[in-house]
Amino acid sequence: MELSYPLWSDAPQSALLVSRDRQSRELVFPVVPDASPLAAGHETIAVDRLGEVYSFTVIHPGKKSGEEPYALGFVDFPGPVRIFGRLNGEVRPTIGAKYSARRDERFGYTFEAVKA
Repeated sequence: MELSYPLWSDAPQSALLVSRDRQSRELVFPVVPDASPLAAGHETIAVDRLGEVYSFTVIHPGKKSGEEPYALGFVDFPGPVRIFGRLNGEVRPTIGAKYSARRDERFGYTFEAVKA
């Protein structure tokens, strides 16, 4: 998957990257691309790996697809920044549950349930 912006930090414990507005300090995901006219007003930072489920839905693909049901949702990370993606590890997530961002070959990133 070729993106026009970085998705992950290069640190040993890689983390999702977001853009922070230099004036308002607001965080946005994904990172504002270098080619954007807004790029000069933003800096790229890593977010904490651990967030909480804000909202979700469970998708039930048609039987012909061969896919099992899966959850999609919004995860709130400190900053604050809210990121949408696939929720793995629980058949039915719960609001407020802890999820960690993980690299994924197919989607770029997913969120994995953190077992207490």
